[in-house]
This record gives sequence, structure tokens and C-alpha cells, in this order.
Amino acid sequence: MTNKTPGKDEPSGGGDGGGLPAGLQSLAVDDGAPLRIGARLRNYFLTGLIIVGPVTLTIYIIWWVINVADAWLKPFVPAVYLPDTYLPFPVPGIGLLFGMVFLTLTGALAANLLGRSLISFGELALDRMPIVRNVYRALKQFFESLVAATASGQQQGFQKVGLIEFPSKGLWSLVFVTGETKGEISITQPGGEEELVTVFMPTGIVPPTGFICFVPRRDVTFLKMSVEDAAKIIMSAGIVVPDYEARLRQLAERRVRTETKRPLLPPSGGSSS
Repeated sequence: MTNKTPGKDEPSGGGDGGGLPAGLQSLAVDDGAPLRIGARLRNYFLTGLIIVGPVTLTIYIIWWVINVADAWLKPFVPAVYLPDTYLPFPVPGIGLLFGMVFLTLTGALAANLLGRSLISFGELALDRMPIVRNVYRALKQFFESLVAATASGQQQGFQKVGLIEFPSKGLWSLVFVTGETKGEISITQPGGEEELVTVFMPTGIVPPTGFICFVPRRDVTFLKMSVEDAAKIIMSAGIVVPDYEARLRQLAERRVRTETKRPLLPPSGGSSS
């Protein structure tokens, strides 16, 4: 019969951190060593920061989006339809709600002949403006590509994550692979006969900014990392690094589920007698 020391072979009572996220386990696990009052208070504070911080920032961002939408759209809503007219306090989200209703009605209007005629007339007027037409065409193509990618089930328009050697030899940068290079760039073949892929390289913790690059396929090291995990690395300046082993387990489980749902085909060569 062997004696087990708490904190080594078995978790000590009430301090195993079971069920907690990985970021909290290092603060919640009690290995039996006595902690000073200051160290315990520090651990409690950091644990509370990890729990409350993401929730608070998420609520703040949602609240900011609602306020921006209300500031833009509420002035266009007639006062008779605003709850603020009848209540002693403003109701947040009314502008966002009317904006969604307006977009839905616009889409329904564009589905009939009259709506398409009005939209064509508006686009014809914009095409006659020298600078405005270029901006409008670029934005329209972007939104059409984004909606098409969303409708087809693609994630954020990015297909894969890769590494390219940039800005100099021996230094590697994360890129999002958007697909094969098409159009005039593909026909021109600036790299000779090599196949080019289109990648987007963000410029740090500001995701909307970056470089569009057309890189030979052989110069891109493709990763099994998801787009979400790559975005976490970029936005956190490399502080948050996804667990590669957990990602492999997730891919393996997904493959097992896919193969389990796949119907079994009868063996070829005729039926057995």
C-alpha cells in the first residue's frame, strides 16, 4: 500500500482547478504550498480579470456598435415610430433595428422589375461621375464577393493560412490565402510558368490593413491552423498562441465523424453466391 502526497499524485481538496479554462488552472491549482496573503490576493485579482475582462470588452463593443448605428439611423426614423417619443428614456437599438428592416425591404424591392429598374437607373447615374464610379464599383465588387463567400459557407473569404518569407530571408509572416490568382495577373504570368496564389498579409494588430501579394505556390508554407486561430495570433501580437495538439485532435475527431456518416459501398465484382 503506497501513500500518495497531496499536490503530486492526487489533487488537494478543492484546489484542482477542474473544469476551469487553461488560463485559470495555473492560478486556481493549490499544490499544498502555503501562499502569502499578497500572493493569494494577486491570484484572485488575476482570476477575476481573466473572467470579467473578455465579457466586459464584448459587451462594450456590442454597445458601441448599437450606439453608432443609432446615431446614424435614428435621425431618419419618423418621430411617430420612435419609442423615445412616448417614453421618458431612450431605447437603444431602435436605429439598428430600423436599419435591418430597411435593408430587408430594399432586397425585397430589388427582386421585382420596378426595383431593378430603379437600381439600374441609380447605378447609371453613379457611372457618369468620374471619381465616385471607381469607388462605387470597388465597394460593390467587395460586397458581392463577401456575400457570395458567406452564402457558399466560406469563412471570411479566406481559405487557408500560410507562411511566407517576409520582410527578409529567414523572417516569416502569417498570411491568409484567398485563392488562386485569376484574371489579367494570372494571364500575364509575372513569375513565369509558376502558379501564383493570392494572399493577404495583415500589418500587425490592425486586421483591416495589410498587403495583397501574389506569391508562387512553392513559396507559401501552408498550415493546418484555422483562420480564427491565425487572427488571434495577429491581433494579440503573438501573445495568444493556439494549442496545436488540440487542433490536431479536433481535426481527427471531425474526420472520424465524417467517415462514420459516410455510407458503405457494396464490394465490386458482383454478388456472392
